[in-house]
Amino acid sequence: MRITLEDIQTAAKTIQGYIKNTPCVHSRTLSNLSQAQVWLKFENLQFTASFKERGALNKLLSLTESERRQGIITMSAGNHAQAVAYHARQLGIPAVIVMPRYTPNIKVEHTRAYGAEVILAGECFDDAAAHAFKLTEERNLVLVHPYDDEKVIAGQGTIALEMLRTQPDLDTLVIPVGGGGLISGIAIAAKSIKNNIRIIGVETERFPAMINVIEGRKPQFGMCTLAEGIAVKQPGHLTVPIVKHYVDEILLVDEESIEHAVLLLLEIEKTVAEGAGGAGLAALLKKKQEFAGKTVGLVISGGNIDMPVLARIIQRGLVRTLRLCRIRVEVRDIPGILAKLTACIEKTGANIHHVHHHRLFTKQAIENVTVEFVLQTRGNEHAGEILSSLKNEGYSAQLEEGDQS
Repeated sequence: MRITLEDIQTAAKTIQGYIKNTPCVHSRTLSNLSQAQVWLKFENLQFTASFKERGALNKLLSLTESERRQGIITMSAGNHAQAVAYHARQLGIPAVIVMPRYTPNIKVEHTRAYGAEVILAGECFDDAAAHAFKLTEERNLVLVHPYDDEKVIAGQGTIALEMLRTQPDLDTLVIPVGGGGLISGIAIAAKSIKNNIRIIGVETERFPAMINVIEGRKPQFGMCTLAEGIAVKQPGHLTVPIVKHYVDEILLVDEESIEHAVLLLLEIEKTVAEGAGGAGLAALLKKKQEFAGKTVGLVISGGNIDMPVLARIIQRGLVRTLRLCRIRVEVRDIPGILAKLTACIEKTGANIHHVHHHRLFTKQAIENVTVEFVLQTRGNEHAGEILSSLKNEGYSAQLEEGDQS
């Protein structure tokens, strides 16, 4: 391999003082849920809220004075963009960043705020990359690739040095995979220090680019994913052979699992993770039998998520656990019936969020009405108690599940 442990150790010295040595903390609750010993590496606590600062800074500090004057260009779905923009400004290097048009707004605005010229192009990362390659030639800029670069890979590998220094008993590392820069650097460092450690990659089912190449699968991709930070269609020329050599397994996770992981990290660990940052936990919980009894390190790779998206994840999570539930009650359309229904619900201790009468869009007899309540509850058992209370009062009541609109 062209990148060695010594390169990663040199990178650690190069970026020391600029980059935060983020906490690697044991999670008692997630350990109980997964039946493994789980340690979380909080890379979402970097200044730009992702691990990307490590590789970006290591690359920028390697540029000659002439290259710095030329200016740089990169393409990114958001986190690498922010990292490059921030550290380029600190070093006085002009920066052009090409981002997909549908990049989360928080990432676009932060990148602009760091002083970079932001160009929105294409539907996905690969479209943005094609435009960036074109501008590199047209403007004579220096390309800072987000993952297919030796200095970038070495910078990302410094995460493994920190994790194994503080927690040498780790026997498994679970790492999100997009283009492969993060897992490549971590795998080289971790396997060089502890050759029997298992390295597990995680991709989304909608963007399984790395596993497609490694297993010779026909490329098939979804339109979008919550984990847009790892939504890559073509992994790096440098990273593929590294992953083949060092990585033990790549797991795929679905969108609902990623959502659930993001919500758990917020609710249990009180930390904000973007979709890619929650991918490792999603895999751990989906494949519990594979990790049971292991001492597992998860990298929370980033925390840049739009607030409206996070709000929807929270709301959908409340619906899944019936902490927000919808109950339909069929009654005679007579004066005072709504007061009787709400009084019955009030006795159970539920909070009414929304009430709607269905008089027209219903197949009920014309003298009847369907009343729909959206209720805040304490969870599944409480929702059952509310339903039983209504039925005990003689009402025809039904709990509506599955529709999260």
